[in-house]
Amino acid sequence: MEKVFHAAENDILMLKRDYGFHFAHLFDTMIASRILGWPHVSLAALLEEHFGVHLDKRMQRANWGKRPLTTEQLAYARLDTRFLLPLRDLIHQELLAKGRWEEALEAFAALPHIQFVEKPFDPDGFWRINGAKRLSGPQLAVLRELYLWREEWARRLDRPPFKVLTDRALVLLSERQPRTITALRRLPGVSRLVSQRHGEQLLAAIREGQSAPTPEPPERRRSDQLRPDEATLARYDALRAWRSRRAAARGVDPDIVLTNDVLMRIARENPSTLDDLAQIDRLGSWKLHTYGPELLDLLSRLATE
Repeated sequence: MEKVFHAAENDILMLKRDYGFHFAHLFDTMIASRILGWPHVSLAALLEEHFGVHLDKRMQRANWGKRPLTTEQLAYARLDTRFLLPLRDLIHQELLAKGRWEEALEAFAALPHIQFVEKPFDPDGFWRINGAKRLSGPQLAVLRELYLWREEWARRLDRPPFKVLTDRALVLLSERQPRTITALRRLPGVSRLVSQRHGEQLLAAIREGQSAPTPEPPERRRSDQLRPDEATLARYDALRAWRSRRAAARGVDPDIVLTNDVLMRIARENPSTLDDLAQIDRLGSWKLHTYGPELLDLLSRLATE
């Protein structure tokens, strides 16, 4: 039985992670819309354009983890799925009419193979926070303590860290370093609820950071071990230019033709035959036969320049 999603990737990852689900025979209305080159591919835009249905965009920012759901949330959820099957049928007919059905099937077939990869918490992750580079050494020490505190509380609450406190708020707290609850409440990004529930802990984390040594930047991986050689980079740039022309001719986004990852694999492997090209992971049979001869011709010309 076919399962219809819109933007299935996140749903697949969460269902695999939390419940161990396996998937097969999927239809993704967003991927299909992008293959058709439609300019607006959000579900709200598609339902409005094709069915005159207006979804309440405020519900996209609502707290769906809170129970019970509100009447407005329930109404939004019903509309969110009520027209999904008719939309699927409409898009299916367009794919057939445009000769894109085989391409879409190949894209749908790749979805069940998406794997959730658990990323371990990186205690040095605060270095990658936007705004961290402008902080002084003592401020970075405070940021580190706040970052570690946020992770601990996110785990206790079983919530994403940004739902506890945003990166922007962490940086602002590290800069201002309030000493009282009153001063804490005045900072943008620190809600009254956060200051009431966690104010004292935040202030304690700030004090801990103020007495801590300046953190040392983590060692970087040697970039020379990861960076492609000049010939590979030249092939990659040429492949990207080819893709841009191909995508413009089709009226689709470049990644619909081939992703950056696939282009880099082709650039590294530098295949000379269709059989060699077929060994490139995630290229797919349809794209191999549709784009393969062009790709091999391009690589051949580059080799003689």
